[in-house]
Amino acid sequence: MKRFFKTTAALAGMLSVAVIFFTAVPASAQPSIPQGAKILMKAYPNFIKGYENGYLLMSDGTKMQYDDGRKKSFEQKLDDADPEDMFAFKYDRKSWTPEYLQDAGRSRCEQLFKKMYGSSAAEVRKHLVTVSWFGEKVLFTPINGAADSLRAVARELEKHPELRSYLKSSGSFYWRKVRGANRQSAHSYGMTIDIAVAKSDYWLWKNPGKKETEKIVYANRFPKELILIFEKHGFIWGGRWYHYDTMHFEFRPEILMANP
Repeated sequence: MKRFFKTTAALAGMLSVAVIFFTAVPASAQPSIPQGAKILMKAYPNFIKGYENGYLLMSDGTKMQYDDGRKKSFEQKLDDADPEDMFAFKYDRKSWTPEYLQDAGRSRCEQLFKKMYGSSAAEVRKHLVTVSWFGEKVLFTPINGAADSLRAVARELEKHPELRSYLKSSGSFYWRKVRGANRQSAHSYGMTIDIAVAKSDYWLWKNPGKKETEKIVYANRFPKELILIFEKHGFIWGGRWYHYDTMHFEFRPEILMANP
């Protein structure tokens, strides 16, 4: 009997030590949520509900791999982006001349964007609404608050008649591939608007024949005040890309959250 109690006491002591050891694991050693995943959950709460074991947890019950673990070239991050790749570049809001190959926003995870906005022209189109835009009606998606954000931009721009010559729409929804690439254009999802094509600059117009990784000359004729109003309401500007497209404004709140 004495041996039984001694053995029981010893086992209890070992169990206590095991419990203490288990609960003493530092927080830094616990699995953490990548910052980009946290930002995506905040930017798109109607679609992304959580993160677990390397996957975004979607509101429809499916999972989406956050990082495929592949080392990618600059062009691969554009053509074959996972959600993590969307945060690979810097959207520099403090400088008006983009650094070499800093194209934050040009990487779009097609799986994610098609999940949110629609995987075909017909699917996207069935959600589109009209937004009044300085005497025009443009088609825009209400998903994620994009159409309401464009309306907020328009209300603020109404107070700036000096900017009116830049506001003619050059197109919003258009299901197509990016010129010269096999990835879907942001216009396909109905959350992008081009304006003032006559006053705009595009990197290939100014640098004909140049490839994606070659050095190019920057150009822009859009006023800073116009850009800041769009950014205030969740839109990124193509003029902040090294491969600039100054007419281009795209609803991408996650890029602005990652680059305050």
